[in-house]
Amino acid sequence: MNIWIILLEMAVFAAIFTAIIFAYYRGDRKYSPASIHNYPADIQQEYFKTHEKIDVSYKSKDVLLTKSFGILIFAAVLLICCLVAGAKTFRQGFLLTFGLMVWIGIYDTCFLDWVLFANLPMFRLEGTEHMDKAYHQKWFHLKGMLFPGIIFALIPAALVGWLVSVIR
Repeated sequence: MNIWIILLEMAVFAAIFTAIIFAYYRGDRKYSPASIHNYPADIQQEYFKTHEKIDVSYKSKDVLLTKSFGILIFAAVLLICCLVAGAKTFRQGFLLTFGLMVWIGIYDTCFLDWVLFANLPMFRLEGTEHMDKAYHQKWFHLKGMLFPGIIFALIPAALVGWLVSVIR
């Protein structure tokens, strides 16, 4: 596999991921259960003081559907990445996909969550605009990246690894 292609794919994957996040958080979609689920508990509590309480747990149908759809989108994008990079075996497909998922988890945590989410008004839920400290909770985002993020990364990695072995 070619390292330059992999580095380029990392940049493209980050750009695609960022575009998806910005598109998803436009308008009323940021008030969906799957979006609110990604906010720290104290922000959720403050938001639900003035808005109808909805289920934002991992057991919520909306959260499960969104996460499942995310797995399929990631798997499709990462399958293309693996094939372009020259992966030929389950192991190569799995490791490259897992590595790209870990990369996007780090990028998401350190840049999107810690910098953009914490500072851009477009990500603030109505009624929580005053909660600057809550939006700057680095540990909340780091925990989410480590668990369940790493577990989440195993699913598309295994799927892509299997698809690479079937295709090649």
